[in-house]
Amino acid sequence: MTMTSRAATTAPPTPGTAATPATATAAARSWSRIDPAYYWMILPVLALFAFFITLPALVGVFFSLTNYAGYGDWKFIGLMNYVNIFKDPAVLQSYVFTFVFALTTTVVVNVVSLAIALGLNAKIKWRTGLRTVFFIPMVLSALIVSFVFNYLFSNTLPVLAERFGMTPLATSILANENLAWIAIVVVTVWQAAPGATIIYLAGLQSVPSEVYEAADLDGAGTWRQFTSLTLPLILGYLVINVILGFKGFLGTYEIIVGLTGGGPGMATQSVAMRIFSGFTGGDYAYQMANAVIYFLITLLISVIQLRIIERRGVSL
Repeated sequence: MTMTSRAATTAPPTPGTAATPATATAAARSWSRIDPAYYWMILPVLALFAFFITLPALVGVFFSLTNYAGYGDWKFIGLMNYVNIFKDPAVLQSYVFTFVFALTTTVVVNVVSLAIALGLNAKIKWRTGLRTVFFIPMVLSALIVSFVFNYLFSNTLPVLAERFGMTPLATSILANENLAWIAIVVVTVWQAAPGATIIYLAGLQSVPSEVYEAADLDGAGTWRQFTSLTLPLILGYLVINVILGFKGFLGTYEIIVGLTGGGPGMATQSVAMRIFSGFTGGDYAYQMANAVIYFLITLLISVIQLRIIERRGVSL
């Protein structure tokens, strides 16, 4: 076989021509050749995930079908725990609080973070130093932050409110069933805003400056530039913050423990708090069923979010 015929046999087909069987086979073999190093990297991760995540989850699902109290003997009771959860007003109240809190905090965090990002992205003096100050809260422990704010809401704020004649705030809002959730939102926003701000800053810096120069030439004002240029161009970053924020706030735990402990009464008890309290309070199987239901609800919300993203064509 000559060099010309050998080259013609192995050369890829030109655009618009059908691939020969030999070429298709060679392409399939090239795609099937995977470096063994990839398996050595992924198999240990899959094994650890299966052992520490998947296996405990399956064990929990099994015990949710029993009357296991976390110790001693148990017996199989089927779906009785799941039926009782939908009849339990305390559990339903924790779901209402958790979802209202997550929705409210997600909106407030994104509004505050976007405003801060716009300010830090502007050409202002001491911009680098201000960025450092704004990002400090995200490196602090949520439990420590909540204890500090607990002291402020219980002592400092009432004293200042009484001095300035603000009677409604003269007592700790953490002891008020109607206002305690506001304190939790404030502390959560204070700690979560820096992380969202970083994502918004990355989005703002990816917008070409020529876009704003052209808008200035067209006479567009600051608000018009924000609504017509900035917001559409960073829409993908907004979606990321909304998804990550909402998912994280659904599992809120440490800040509530440090601020209110779920009180007053059960006014600020989240689903996560109720589940964990059952694990140590002799209610293991019942709260494990609650955890399974909560996981399915969270999974459904995640799927809906992804579908919305796909339909809107947002690039993440």
